Amino acid sequence: MTKTTTALKKSGSKEGKGGDTPSQLIDARINELSDWRGEMLARIRTLIKQADPEVVEEWKWRGVPVWEHAGILCTGETYKNVVKLTFAKGASLADPSGLFNSSLEGNTRRAIDIHEGDTIDDEALKALIRAAVALNLSVRATARPARSQKPKSA
Repeated sequence: MTKTTTALKKSGSKEGKGGDTPSQLIDARINELSDWRGEMLARIRTLIKQADPEVVEEWKWRGVPVWEHAGILCTGETYKNVVKLTFAKGASLADPSGLFNSSLEGNTRRAIDIHEGDTIDDEALKALIRAAVALNLSVRATARPARSQKPKSA
C-alpha cells in the first residue's frame, strides 16, 4: 500500500470516479489542461514534492488538488488566466521573497497567482512549503491537550 493510499483512507477523502487516487486525478487534471496551466501545475507539484517528500496529495471540493502534511499546506486551482496556489495558513508564514500576491487582506490564507509567462523562484517556493509544514507540525504539537492527572477518590 502506498503512502498516499494510506493517508487517503485515514483522512476519509473520497476517491475519484472508478477509484482513482488523488495523485491520479491530479495527473489527469494536468493532462487535460494541455497548456501553460498544466505545465505550471506540474512544475509546482514537483517543487512541493521536492520541498516535502512526505507530502500527501488529496483531491477535494469537487476537483481541487490539495497538498497536506499535518494539515493542509496549499491548494492548486486553475482558472482561465491564472494558476492559484493558496496556502491555508499563509498569513502566518514569513514571505521574505514576496511570493504572495493575492488574498493579502485576509487573516488566514495567502495566495500566489501565477499568470502565463510568469517565473517562479523555485527555492523561495520550496522554503514557503517547508515553512508551512513546520507551522502545521507546531500547531499540531501545541494543540494536543495535556492529560490531567485526576486524584483518585477514596
